[in-house]
Amino acid sequence: MKNVDRVVLYVIIAAGAATMIVPLLWMASTSLKASTDVFAMPPKWIPPTLHPENYVNAWQAVPFGRFYLNSLFVALTVTVGQVVSSALAAYAFARLEFPGRDKLFFAYLATMMIPGAVTMIPLFILLRELGWIDTYKALIIPGIFSAYGTFLLRQFFLTIPRDLEDAAKIDGCGHFRILCEVVLPLSKPALATLATFTFMGSWGSFLWPLVVTHSMDLKTLPVGLAAFQGQYGSDWTLLMAGSVMAIVPVIIVFVINQKHFVEGIKMSGFGGT
Repeated sequence: MKNVDRVVLYVIIAAGAATMIVPLLWMASTSLKASTDVFAMPPKWIPPTLHPENYVNAWQAVPFGRFYLNSLFVALTVTVGQVVSSALAAYAFARLEFPGRDKLFFAYLATMMIPGAVTMIPLFILLRELGWIDTYKALIIPGIFSAYGTFLLRQFFLTIPRDLEDAAKIDGCGHFRILCEVVLPLSKPALATLATFTFMGSWGSFLWPLVVTHSMDLKTLPVGLAAFQGQYGSDWTLLMAGSVMAIVPVIIVFVINQKHFVEGIKMSGFGGT
């Protein structure tokens, strides 16, 4: 029975993996096809003639390089900012004693229950009053602060033995130095997890950049890919070529952080309250 259960489990996992990998393979296949082969019946997984020039055409059809640099700059800045702000807030909630700490933390977590669509309009009005619309500030600053990131790191910080911090205090370390030299080096799995989630979320964000930017020089890659979709049709080969190029940084970030990412998923959220 155990062998049967294992086979069933492997079949389910394989089926789940197929539902995710098949669209990616079809996207890569379409990016190398001629426009006339996209909707050919029966579908052709391997194009009869490869068209790698689709990638060059996609890059030149719109300011693709500018979109790419904008997305990289915004995603990296948001990722670094969110990791730093979440680490500082998480350490305060995990280690510092101050009145109303737990109530404030639960109120902070309660913001995770509010859908982003509810806060989008008030946030847009606030940024408009500040004169930040159609600037990098509107793309970056709202994404730097995260209740989820604070919760994730706080739960991990609680698993770190206090004895290490007490030893650092005896050596004359303050809270900031303890955070930088004791807590953070021991929290690489949680930091890698948060950095991966944040980068992927910022890189793939579409609605917020669409709302707060107007000029082509500030468009990010997801918004720029929409330029391949016209009113009466879409150039699917160029759109798929652009999409393939767009997922490369995400794959690179995941591969780099994979070891710490998996460990962080297993460890964060356990061992403390």
